[in-house]
Amino acid sequence: MKEEEHHMAERIGFIGVGIMGRPMVRNLVKAGYPVTIFDVVPAAIEALTNEGVPAAASSKEIAESSDVVITMLPEDPHVEAAILGESGVFAGGRAGQLVIDMSTISPVVSRKIAEEGKKRRIHVLDAPVSGGDAGAIAGTLSIMVGGDAADFEAAKPIFKAVGKTITHCGPHGAGQVVKACNQIVVALTIEAVSEALVLGSKAGVDPEIILQVLGGGLAGNKVMEVRGPNFLNHDFAPGFKIKLHRKDLGIILATAREYGVALPVTALVNEMFTTLVTEGRADQDHSALLTHIEKLSAHVIGTPSED
Repeated sequence: MKEEEHHMAERIGFIGVGIMGRPMVRNLVKAGYPVTIFDVVPAAIEALTNEGVPAAASSKEIAESSDVVITMLPEDPHVEAAILGESGVFAGGRAGQLVIDMSTISPVVSRKIAEEGKKRRIHVLDAPVSGGDAGAIAGTLSIMVGGDAADFEAAKPIFKAVGKTITHCGPHGAGQVVKACNQIVVALTIEAVSEALVLGSKAGVDPEIILQVLGGGLAGNKVMEVRGPNFLNHDFAPGFKIKLHRKDLGIILATAREYGVALPVTALVNEMFTTLVTEGRADQDHSALLTHIEKLSAHVIGTPSED
């Protein structure tokens, strides 16, 4: 059989087919890539094998049968096990192969994986994403990439199949660093908007008017724009779960410690998320941070305040 044009024939191995990975695999298949999958959760695999996507028995097996390997896993230890473990990607990999980790993990771990890859002449990119499951389903993820420019160029067609805003951020680990910066600003903005809404509402102003006025000035921001209805309607069905944002802040604070950077307010917001998790609200949207500020102030926005 005559091989198709090279980039379309690249065999992709995809490890981690959960909430994010599964729709990404569907988009790669839609773009014409042959994809094989692996996950430690059998039910996750089944959802895709039922659609005709073949599965392998281990990360090592995935590497043996793929040109490009993508990992999309929850945390540092999962990525280390999948790539560096004894039945991991590097155990089955070969020189010239491309490994793309799209998980959100510590930049320190990303650099370690890249170093290990270099020893085997395996190319590694860290490419965390922003946009949540909705972005993964729509194929509009924002992708922040760290690694060599040539590897970034080679991976671009693959990134285009799953995302929209694709940026080479710098050397290994830079993708994770930019993702960390993103998560700091989003968390602190949610907290700031919450304080503004609770103060304004308890002082007798309609929360909708507060958002409208703030949105037209220097305080305007994307969080209010996108999450405004969540705040106003107390609708905390997740776009992005509290427990995941807290996980990211944990990575960020550990990274900051490693580099000697003070993140005083990030640490404070991290504690607020911890309180919400402890109260059993880990699976609510991160905009539910509003309710923590409401509780501290004994006021629910949009309700008349007692004088």
